[in-house]
Amino acid sequence: QVQLVESGGGLVQPGGSLRLSCAGSTNGFNFYAMGWYRQAPGKERELVATVIRAGGTNYADSVKGRFTISRGDAKNTVYLEMNSLKPEDTAVYYCTARLSSLGQNYWGQGTQVTVSS
Repeated sequence: QVQLVESGGGLVQPGGSLRLSCAGSTNGFNFYAMGWYRQAPGKERELVATVIRAGGTNYADSVKGRFTISRGDAKNTVYLEMNSLKPEDTAVYYCTARLSSLGQNYWGQGTQVTVSS
């Protein structure tokens, strides 16, 4: 059974920083890809950033230069370093992962990020 658990969300002022973490369990398999999506109130869930096992990354244009995704030293962990946060970054952030390039996406429960003064 695959499980993903996020942590690190919270309230931060505009211009501030937060670091999200996601730890996955897979009964011994390594995830091929891990990433983050977000969903703001009244909006569809959107891609934030992804990273594959080989190290390649992909970012939404809205977060390029401000957010950094990385895989952890521990197996099946991923981090999202968020800097220069804006009110429009406010959303529930979801960790996602796949065991193979064409495999299904697994999702965490989400963690709230609120950027407000």
